[in-house]
Amino acid sequence: MTEFFHVITADQFIKTLAGFPQLGSETVPLDDAVGRILACDIAALEDLPEGARSTVDGYAVRAADTFGASESIPALLELARPVLMGVIPDFELLPGQASPILTGGFLPKGSDAVVMVEYSNAAGEGAIEISRAVTLRTNVVDKGEDAQAGEIQLRAGKKLRPQEIGFLAALGYADIAVSRRPKTAIISSGDEVIPVERKPLPGQIRDANGHSVAALVRTAGCEPIRFDIVPDNAEALDKTLREALSAADVVALSGGSSVGSRDLMASCVAALPGAEILAHGVTIKPGKPTLLGRYNDKAIFGLPGHPVSALVIAQIFLAPFLDYLQGAPLKKGPSGHKVCATLAASLHSEIGLEEYIRVRIEEAEDGSRAAHPVPGKSGMLSTLTRADGIVRIPMNAEGLSRGETVIVVKY
Repeated sequence: MTEFFHVITADQFIKTLAGFPQLGSETVPLDDAVGRILACDIAALEDLPEGARSTVDGYAVRAADTFGASESIPALLELARPVLMGVIPDFELLPGQASPILTGGFLPKGSDAVVMVEYSNAAGEGAIEISRAVTLRTNVVDKGEDAQAGEIQLRAGKKLRPQEIGFLAALGYADIAVSRRPKTAIISSGDEVIPVERKPLPGQIRDANGHSVAALVRTAGCEPIRFDIVPDNAEALDKTLREALSAADVVALSGGSSVGSRDLMASCVAALPGAEILAHGVTIKPGKPTLLGRYNDKAIFGLPGHPVSALVIAQIFLAPFLDYLQGAPLKKGPSGHKVCATLAASLHSEIGLEEYIRVRIEEAEDGSRAAHPVPGKSGMLSTLTRADGIVRIPMNAEGLSRGETVIVVKY
């Protein structure tokens, strides 16, 4: 029996999403792993560095030989053999000696610090003056100080940035096990919806949802699979929905989720063998007529047909869910850099609805920020393009006051 109008809160919606299993893993070349999420813990295969190395250009010394050295009373040291790059020195530095060394060079046995070249002066053939004292391990990275063999360096669930890729390369990992990226089917429905390249006739609209949601899926590092626009026909919608579930891990279907005579989405999802509707409505604005279905451990998002509502819901629920499927923690709300700002105008909200307001940020010369609500009626797509971020009003609040400090998620 189809369960219509099962309205839940945004927090309940996220909790329900956490009931879906995460995807498996795959192994990819290191250079293809940026932006992916680690599927398992990474341990160091060997010490990094494999021996004590210099962090500067200068002279490897025994720190005790520089005690008391200054500009007026420099320490005079005998020049030993220079350190060659890429090899462990095969000689020992004796007391009273200094060995020329470049950044990254391995310290010779007997040395325990490095003096920067700026604090040295030539003192005739075979000698050097040191004008600044150093202590033990100054300008030195010790063996295993960056990473010790056998110790965990990166945990499963970590999204790999360029810096992690470089670290993994230094650790000797040419291939990395990462969580599989979910394939996401994108379906737009409605008799009035037409492809973007066509000119709308009276009553028709171009398919903004298909393109914006697909772009969001790509931004989440996942693969969107676009399907042709589906008319308001139960047989056509059922056929496309089955094809989408066969080809993808997640389905995002927009249009037809609001209450009305042409609401086919809920009935088509419920008609699938073994499928269930987990939510048909969420206490959120915009996007209250949102549907969530489950079919063989695959999520079906029924997004509102309204383009602004569809994208906001996709930002709040779909994008975090795609991260979760890849092994990341499940978090509600749009991802992005969070900043504090002062609200430039009061905002009124309806009790019982968690509301998301689009704002434009103005930054003053002193570094302070003002968040200006973006004016415009709910159906205006330009309110999204004119906004720098979004502000959340809790469901039990009547609004936010002018001058109040708010958190803006920039996107």
